[in-house]
Amino acid sequence: MTERQPRSIRLTDPRALRAYAHPTRMTLVGLLRRSGPFTATQAAELTGESVASCSYHLRILAKYGLVEQAPGGKGREKPWRATAQFTEWPDHSEDAAVAEAANALSGAAIELYFQRVLRAVENRHTLPREWQEAEQFGDTLVHLTPKELADLGRRIEELLRPYEDRDLDPSRRPEGARPVSIVRIAYVDREFPEDAPRATHPEGTHGDGEER
Repeated sequence: MTERQPRSIRLTDPRALRAYAHPTRMTLVGLLRRSGPFTATQAAELTGESVASCSYHLRILAKYGLVEQAPGGKGREKPWRATAQFTEWPDHSEDAAVAEAANALSGAAIELYFQRVLRAVENRHTLPREWQEAEQFGDTLVHLTPKELADLGRRIEELLRPYEDRDLDPSRRPEGARPVSIVRIAYVDREFPEDAPRATHPEGTHGDGEER
């Protein structure tokens, strides 16, 4: 996209949170951020949904400020664009309606993430060897305080920031660069007792298939 978008839009209205918690809408926003602007007809071609369905979902997204109409075209042939690069919503709220809607949206986003991860795993054999070896699948169990976990999240975000402009400006992408989705999920793991002694060789699976 030629115009620079705001980095993020934050949803706090329970109605907006519930509206966004729809896989087609999240997919449309993601596609607009990466490949927009495009029309409802083009959206149907990209998603496999009907033109009428895409047009409806785009209007709902526009109602809550996630997309907007771009210049040019008429009716269903009028292009749409995303209003920001990222969507944020509350991690915690004292308002029960907001908390419930935010948790539902987080759950819907996680389902969408892992559907995409599964497709990536199923098709990774078609990638060149260097990409297969570079991809990362794994988990790590660590013991952190809330402050340390929040700080770790900020440090990871700082590492990723320098690469964000490449999404909007293709001229900044080095030769051979491809779109790479990085999913960050960190949660309190209640399957492990908090006071259990650390094993000499704790379980932890990594993308290379080894246990460390």
